[in-house]
Amino acid sequence: MGVSNPTLITFVIYIVVMVLIGLMAYRSTNNLSDYILGGRSLGSVVTALSAGASDMSGWLLMGLPGAIYLSGLSESWIAIGLIIGAYLNWLFVAGRLRVQTEHCGDALTLPDYFASRFEDKSGLLRIISAVVILLFFTIYCASGIVAGARLFESTFGMDYQTALWAGAAATIAYTFVGGFLAVSWTDTVQATLMIFALILTPIVVMLATGGVDTTFLAIEAKDPAHFDMLRNTSFIGIVSLMGWGLGYFGQPHILARFMAADSVKSIAKARRISMAWMILCLGGTVAVGFFGIAYFAAHPEHAGAVTENHERVFIELAKILFNPWIAGVLLSAILAAVMSTLSCQLLVCSSALTEDFYKAFLRKGAGQRELVWVGRAMVLAVAVVAIVLAANPENRVLGLVSYAWAGFGAAFGPVVLLSVLWKGMTRNGALAGIVTGAVTVVLWKNFSPIELYEIIPGFMFAALAIWLVSVLGQRPSGAIQARFEASRAAYHAGK
Repeated sequence: MGVSNPTLITFVIYIVVMVLIGLMAYRSTNNLSDYILGGRSLGSVVTALSAGASDMSGWLLMGLPGAIYLSGLSESWIAIGLIIGAYLNWLFVAGRLRVQTEHCGDALTLPDYFASRFEDKSGLLRIISAVVILLFFTIYCASGIVAGARLFESTFGMDYQTALWAGAAATIAYTFVGGFLAVSWTDTVQATLMIFALILTPIVVMLATGGVDTTFLAIEAKDPAHFDMLRNTSFIGIVSLMGWGLGYFGQPHILARFMAADSVKSIAKARRISMAWMILCLGGTVAVGFFGIAYFAAHPEHAGAVTENHERVFIELAKILFNPWIAGVLLSAILAAVMSTLSCQLLVCSSALTEDFYKAFLRKGAGQRELVWVGRAMVLAVAVVAIVLAANPENRVLGLVSYAWAGFGAAFGPVVLLSVLWKGMTRNGALAGIVTGAVTVVLWKNFSPIELYEIIPGFMFAALAIWLVSVLGQRPSGAIQARFEASRAAYHAGK
């Protein structure tokens, strides 16, 4: 493929801009707090869009449109569940976690927050939560690298191994150099690109198909059941799809955005921006898959690639309906979705290794410059492990990615939610919740005869374990309760 190809040029320009943003962020990174949380300086817009972009990976432009294209609107329950979960996370957790982490020793990571919130002197709570993060996110990172490789492979005809490094290199570069600020600033650009693609594409597809009425008639002619929200579903199936929303309470890369906001006052505005962005993006991605049914029914000559792999519906529509330069921008949105999530995952893993292992147990007196460079080294280390895992896309370890969202949601979700709402929660309760949630997810996934998404029993059992152990055990110390009350007062005063 020649360098004059508009799509290739667009991709190169996009990647260069991301790396330049990383270099700009490098100049604002002076200590570990800057590298891990951007010095808690994010305004409402950056907080909102970076939280959204870090959440929505390649599935937003590939997986979900493909599912809608294949099965119709019955696959949209997951989008409804995600919107509800994200809103509740912003409402109940975001502002409170921002204040609590600052009052709990200016905690920079979730394990750091747990250790400070419950005065865990043993280090056990910090170690277990950091291990959970490293396990799930290293596998998650491998998944992101595979998704990027597949995009480069299909778009530019590269062999898989070359595409693997091409897809990972840019993300690693700006994350390594600029840390959290680079990730947050690039997420903002990427979120803008994603919403542009997901608003423009379904409109053009609908116009190309003949307008609203013609599009809907074509879908109905193809299969009237595509309109049926209950098609091939059951009560447990719908609950399972909507249960994805529970995962938001425990995702470290999303919670880090709340912790990095410049103030509690920014959170309310950020919530409105983020939810508007999310609703438009999810609505757009459902429309792409749904209107794609009508387009490819009317143009079967273009349907070959989509028939072979329904997740290519967005890619094929962009290539067919748009000028090559615009198509390059739209396809860059897929790369943006992959890069935004991958960069956050790399940084969270780096943060856990640097703050929760290196500084906490190996070099308690390490200087800020040393810690920043250790953090950068950890980004490279995690990336290398993820690339090794991704080198064989058929490797069964990548099948564990389905555990990650449920694993984080069940292991951390109840702990985070109750820790910011309940003064009586204890350190042993937190430990019980993390272990119960993670173990339930694994056991339920592998051995349960009920086809219920494992995050639901995992979340419920973890919450129950936290409550039981906290109530039956020794009450939190006076210092813990006083700090909680001070945090609650600061939260209400800052709203």
